[in-house]
Amino acid sequence: MLGRLSAESKTRPDASIRRALFVAALIVCWMLAISVRLVYLQISDHDRLIGRAQRQQQFVLDTEPERGQLLDRHDRELARSIQTASMFVDPAEFERPGDIACVATRVASVLKQDQESLVNQLTQARDSGRRFLWLARRLSAYQTGEFRGLGLPGVHFRTEPKRFYPNGSLAAHVLGFVGLDGVGLGGVEQIYNEKISGEAGKLFFEKDSSGNAYESFELPSKPGQTIVLTIDQSVQYWAEQALGAAVRRSRAKSGTAIVLEPNSGEILALANAPTFDPNDVGAVWPEARSNWALQNIYEPGSTFKIVSFSAAIEKGLVTPEDRIDCQMGAITIAGRTIRDHKPFGSLTIRDALAKSSNVAAIKLGLRVGDDSMHEFITRFGFGSRTGIELPGETPGLLRPVKRWQASSIGSIAIGQEIGVTPLQMAAAFGVLANDGVRVAPHLVREIRTSSGTNLYRSNPEQRRVVTPETARALRRMLEEVTLNGTAKLAQLDGYSAAGKTGTAQKIDSKTKTYSKTKHIASFVGFAPVENPAVVIIVVIDEPAGAYHGGDVAAPVFREIAEHTLPDLGIAPDTKLNLESHQVAQAAPSVQSPKVAKAREQRTRVEDARKATLPSVARRDGTGREIIYAVASSRAILMPDLRGQSVRDVARACAHLGLQVEARGDGHVIRQSPAPGTELGSGQVVSVDFGRGN
Repeated sequence: MLGRLSAESKTRPDASIRRALFVAALIVCWMLAISVRLVYLQISDHDRLIGRAQRQQQFVLDTEPERGQLLDRHDRELARSIQTASMFVDPAEFERPGDIACVATRVASVLKQDQESLVNQLTQARDSGRRFLWLARRLSAYQTGEFRGLGLPGVHFRTEPKRFYPNGSLAAHVLGFVGLDGVGLGGVEQIYNEKISGEAGKLFFEKDSSGNAYESFELPSKPGQTIVLTIDQSVQYWAEQALGAAVRRSRAKSGTAIVLEPNSGEILALANAPTFDPNDVGAVWPEARSNWALQNIYEPGSTFKIVSFSAAIEKGLVTPEDRIDCQMGAITIAGRTIRDHKPFGSLTIRDALAKSSNVAAIKLGLRVGDDSMHEFITRFGFGSRTGIELPGETPGLLRPVKRWQASSIGSIAIGQEIGVTPLQMAAAFGVLANDGVRVAPHLVREIRTSSGTNLYRSNPEQRRVVTPETARALRRMLEEVTLNGTAKLAQLDGYSAAGKTGTAQKIDSKTKTYSKTKHIASFVGFAPVENPAVVIIVVIDEPAGAYHGGDVAAPVFREIAEHTLPDLGIAPDTKLNLESHQVAQAAPSVQSPKVAKAREQRTRVEDARKATLPSVARRDGTGREIIYAVASSRAILMPDLRGQSVRDVARACAHLGLQVEARGDGHVIRQSPAPGTELGSGQVVSVDFGRGN
């Protein structure tokens, strides 16, 4: 029996072996499954898992690039970026019950915010699992120091560039401004935003399982390109000063002044009043940010007469010395009677323009004809955009000939039934100043990389409008306007000048007829007459009291021109200037009345200039006081700015060509460099403002 059992046990597999084999098989299958899963995860699902891990472990911030500079034609800074601190919070780091209330209380007290609203924002951010929430952008140095010293839980700082305009409101409508997110919202900042902005970088934070950052690395941003403008900082300053004073003096609604270089089309100054400070855009109404130089359409009035006179001379219908019957100041066109401002009989074409005869302009328009008149209007650039590198330009209003009425030729010849912009009108006079060739007006001279490599140089479109002979004839005729016509107040000290006044009635919004009380006064001129260096237009909207262009706008032209021409190195071309200089050097007591008047005018202008600037001065070899005298051929004496307001400092440093880095508000309490230090043009000076005693 025992032998039989032993034999059977030898022939049956052992149960333990079977179990072992079963377990081994399970292990092998499990390992195969794990291997297959690992292969799948490592190969097929690799990218998704890596991304998920990075989202859990990394926190990424886009770093704003430094915007490119905006420079004037002499490479003086008009806009640049400065580094500031911005503050954000990671709600996941609120570990204690009172953290939210602590942060909200401190932030609200420093930034003058609503504490309850801030608590709600922080609570919602924490409950929703958000890891990032801005608390404040681009803090002042004082605010940054306050918050850093508090050591608030979950609060972090990052450096962000902030747009800074060192000259305050200077050229504000040209430069534009930048929004909180670093996007250009007006002017050149908007048009060239993509080029100026640069390329954003990235800042990566590595975090542990508790959400605490333990390592970071950054992909650096690329700075934006530099835009070199045609604007001359000094010319812009004087244009703004003269225009602003005229608008205040005449209690006008607004005003515009443009200084154009006719042979290149470069705009040296473009000013609007009222204006604004792009460093503090929120402090003004949106209307103050409108660029009336290219957005405001107005009926030009008599300044438009250059088109009918040019067309008639160009077509050989008249010469400047031909005579024309002005019919004692009245003419009837298609049942509509149009009158002169005073009755004139027979005048030469030259005198008719000088005396601004409506009758003469209408008669010339009738000789030219509707179709040819429309052609010349478009040749001069009216009815289409100039292409200036600024947003919002309007083409003006010019109806096609088929929509003209029987009396339209009479209205258009004297600047009615047509809408133009100040920029279009300046460019049209630029045609006459440039021997009949129209050069497209433009504001951008160069575009450079951040390292200084030139990427673009302006090459504006040019086209001939009238012959050189016609242009020169009109220049001499327009000179008569300043010598014997309606613009005697536009005569310059030391320079010949030519131009045309305009006094246009505005359309009453209620009656839809011409208003008897609302006018637009304008003057467009150029100097010197034989070889014009600048074209200047001044438009004053709704002046109170005196409203004629010759009384309101022409003196502004004179003030701008008398500062601009010497700054540009243009030599005087009239006898009065030479006589004044010689007599002043020889014997001041025997000056002629004209010379005495000229010297009195120069003294008045110089005194007005001194009144806007801090009183640091020297005297030259003749004993004449020079504001901010040059200490050497390339140095300027640093003025004493202490006690000055922000606006006064901006004006003074703009005049000197210095760049201001301002901190705080109120009046100057500290400055660097010290007063009397020799500075180079374009150097940055630091100024601290405060409201303490």
